[in-house]
Amino acid sequence: MTDTIASDLPTSVDSAAYAAQASQAYQAALSVIETIEPRIAVATRAELADQRASLKLIASENYASPAVLLTMGTWFSDKYAEGTVGHRFYAGCQNVDTVEALAAEHARELFGAEYAYAQPHSGIDANLVAFWSILAHRVEQPELAELGKKNVNELTEEQWETLRHKFGNQRALGMSLDAGGHLTHGFRPNISGKMFHQRSYGTDPTSQLLDYDQVAAAAREFKPLILIAGYSAYPRRIDFARMREIADEVGATLMVDMAHFAGLVAGKVFTGNEDPVPHAHIVTTTTHKSLRGPRGGLVLATEEYAPSVDRGCPLVLGGPLSHVMAAKAVALAEARTPSFQTYAQAVAENAQTLAEGLKKRGAKLVTDGTDNHLVLIDVSNFGLTGRQAESALLDSGIVTNRNAVPNDPNGAWYTSGVRIGTPALTSRGFGAAEFDTVADLIVNVLKGTSPVTASTGKPGKAKYMIADGLPEATKAASAELLDANPLYPGLEL
Repeated sequence: MTDTIASDLPTSVDSAAYAAQASQAYQAALSVIETIEPRIAVATRAELADQRASLKLIASENYASPAVLLTMGTWFSDKYAEGTVGHRFYAGCQNVDTVEALAAEHARELFGAEYAYAQPHSGIDANLVAFWSILAHRVEQPELAELGKKNVNELTEEQWETLRHKFGNQRALGMSLDAGGHLTHGFRPNISGKMFHQRSYGTDPTSQLLDYDQVAAAAREFKPLILIAGYSAYPRRIDFARMREIADEVGATLMVDMAHFAGLVAGKVFTGNEDPVPHAHIVTTTTHKSLRGPRGGLVLATEEYAPSVDRGCPLVLGGPLSHVMAAKAVALAEARTPSFQTYAQAVAENAQTLAEGLKKRGAKLVTDGTDNHLVLIDVSNFGLTGRQAESALLDSGIVTNRNAVPNDPNGAWYTSGVRIGTPALTSRGFGAAEFDTVADLIVNVLKGTSPVTASTGKPGKAKYMIADGLPEATKAASAELLDANPLYPGLEL
């Protein structure tokens, strides 16, 4: 495969010239940085070298294009711009208005959304905007209308206390953490878990797949105000039309967090019932991960919820990061190209190849496979905890992250699983043959790693031992794949 980062260039742009210009830009930037704090320049060069030399398989990471990365390093960083397009609390925001409007336009067109909000700084910020927008729309507005008020500032202290109590006691139903849900979907360590009375739905104990009848039963019993769909470690697609039916039946707002799979939606891999945008009231996402943009968030919504979402600043957000919104606009423009659809399809196909390669070599997979961009390995099959497996793979030049599996006996810290994904290496040009080799390398490392017994006589959850020479041999084999699929080819620092 060709380098997919470069393939998103307009046909009028020469890729070699683009790489040369990027090299000059980064060389100049690092030279300027060195005059003030040379250690930062050293760390920046080291980070690129490390990423070039490792198999990046973290499902939530990717490689943004030089154009996206360079867009973040501008004087838009210096501008305060609280408010919305054309309605700012600071003067001199006409250029920020242009940037934010373009980011929202690209998002609407890319995803087919009625409304897009480009200000969230991250995925959790996008979720907080969505949560509070739903509460404002579903709780605040009817209460104000009933009291004959226009806004909360008109309420008496007693009325405000009543309304505030209603805000803090609404119900949310989301996927459990061990089934593949996310911390921001209502779990107690996160602010979302302190906002809501929360319950979780899981997966079928045998198949580990979502059981929509069980979700519907939980919704009928719990009657949530918000039904949350989406995942961070569920290796299957979701029927969002069915989730909307469940939400409508109990009068809930359907909120979908597509942060992980937004690139597959943008790339038209997920369509019909698997595309959340036509079915959800509100959709949140990050702009990195499979979307391959800058670190940041987006909120998409129906017109009904748009006025509430538009109040994200000052509701829960501070000043928007204008330089990041500019980079979002560039990344979303890249995602609207035909080559991005080719890339997204390759991400899904490569994940299936990786899953099959792991299975035929003896690995145990949660849900026995994948049909999105990620694979979840249950490493207890190798006698390891997730933390031991993650560390052993890292020692061998393979970057992953440990992750809980359904009903995980080792909890959320040590875990029994390792989550891997294909977006980043697909961006480097890896195809079926390379991912089959990657599967071989992963299984060899897991088979060659053993837990170390602690002084108490019990297996140490964090300690492990790797067979002599295995890390070096794995890195050497990886280097052949990486050298054949260079990261940012032509970019020299």
